[in-house]
Amino acid sequence: MDRLDHIEAVAVPITAINCDTDQILPARYLQKPRSDNFGHYLFNAFRFREDGSEIEDFILNRAPYRSARIVVGNRNFGCGSSREHAVWALYDYGIRVAIAPSFGDIFFNNCLKNGLLPIILPGDVVTPLLDELEANPGAEIEVDLPAQTVKLPDGSSYSFEVNAFAKDCLVNGIDELDYTLARAAQIDAFERGAHGG
Repeated sequence: MDRLDHIEAVAVPITAINCDTDQILPARYLQKPRSDNFGHYLFNAFRFREDGSEIEDFILNRAPYRSARIVVGNRNFGCGSSREHAVWALYDYGIRVAIAPSFGDIFFNNCLKNGLLPIILPGDVVTPLLDELEANPGAEIEVDLPAQTVKLPDGSSYSFEVNAFAKDCLVNGIDELDYTLARAAQIDAFERGAHGG
């Protein structure tokens, strides 16, 4: 998992309300191994025709959105099924931050466990932001995770909340297993002490 502390990158707007995990990653790709690049399948039904050719007017197929590392969604982004694969698809594509007024609960937690930072901003901030990103392709957003701030293309800045443990994992580029393994000696010492060993 890559470290995430500060990022300034092109943001892509996904304006649909209730953009669900099946839209983000269609169910037919769920049987693929994690070692596969799920970024190839991100928004597959919208990005590609049946013959594999690109659908030119889909936003991720237009420059400079192709290089986006931040996605800005509408209300209830990532709702629907609990598939972790939807987060894998965003992450493998290169997305490191998702901003929306609200997220599907399980999707939100899956983001934090897989190196992708979900940021909740008020709807009255996100709605004009979506319009601005559509009107100005290539506009960038700056995220400072240690400071917990977001700077939008118009120069305005907002703070956001993030779980302290998840923040530590993201900043250090570790997942929950890495965190536990790094403390194996302490755990072993505790267990020896607890059992009189």
